[in-house]
Amino acid sequence: MPVLAKICGLATADTLDAAVAGGASHVGFVFFPPSPRHLGYDRASGLAARVPGHVARVGVFVDPDDALLDEAVRAARLDAVQLHKTAPERTAIIRARTGRETWAAVAVKTRADLDQARHYAGAADRILYDAKTPPGAALPGGMGLRFDWTLLDNFRHPLPWALSGGLDPANVAEAIRRTTAPLVDVSSGVESAPGVKDVDKIAAFLKATRS
Repeated sequence: MPVLAKICGLATADTLDAAVAGGASHVGFVFFPPSPRHLGYDRASGLAARVPGHVARVGVFVDPDDALLDEAVRAARLDAVQLHKTAPERTAIIRARTGRETWAAVAVKTRADLDQARHYAGAADRILYDAKTPPGAALPGGMGLRFDWTLLDNFRHPLPWALSGGLDPANVAEAIRRTTAPLVDVSSGVESAPGVKDVDKIAAFLKATRS
């Protein structure tokens, strides 16, 4: 099975097109105002219209309310929602409300953190393992941090899963070999500055995932 790849935090037509041309299976749109990757609904709608049917549109949220979810799902024609800092009970409600594939992000620093994934069985469709950000950080992800991939050794995943956190064109092939991740997710690792995606880095990342 080829490894799937999501390019997250896309905000311009040229970088979205680069992700699609490079073979991304998923593209991510961020709906979280503190993030430099945050999109307004009109901009998200315009970008979503460029995405071909074989590429999934994923909306990224941080414990969102219903109004935000409803408007973002409609504007960006989302196929999936990715939830950060959202409790399993709320995740299950969102999954039922939106009818979309639902990803639950689990922040990882220690092996004990992985156990949180089990609480999402039955509430989500996929677990996204991401690096835990420092206490008080403005963002729950997209900061270029990675966790120790050996923590995943012999871990029994309760759901289909994806690997995120500090991935970039130089280390993604190693990450795939080390963890056997079926899906990898990148944001800051293909940027030239926070929130500014780089078409060449996107192409290099996607090429490396296929290697």
